[in-house]
Amino acid sequence: MDLGGTFDALSDATRRGVVDLLRKAPRRAGDLADALGLSRPAMSKHLKVLRTTGLIEPALDDADARAKIYRLRPEPFAQLRGWLEDVERLWTLELAAFKTHAEKTRGRRT
Repeated sequence: MDLGGTFDALSDATRRGVVDLLRKAPRRAGDLADALGLSRPAMSKHLKVLRTTGLIEPALDDADARAKIYRLRPEPFAQLRGWLEDVERLWTLELAAFKTHAEKTRGRRT
């Protein structure tokens, strides 16, 4: 997975809004546009970015075979979570090492 593409896609507030809505339930493009106050063409552009990066996928609506329902794909978010956990582990170790160093040198002047 391309984390850069994921970050680029999620750097836009509207696309983050789409992700937030899709976290609750799959939705049609028109419903997403209405919820976010966007035109259909504007929503289509945002959905294309999210599809291209693999964050969402369309499925056919059981009630209307002509309509697509969009839903989140879990894999890219699991990869993003893994990357964030790695960064968090690094900073936890760095801060622990800094704390140890600060406690050893407390009261000593350099």
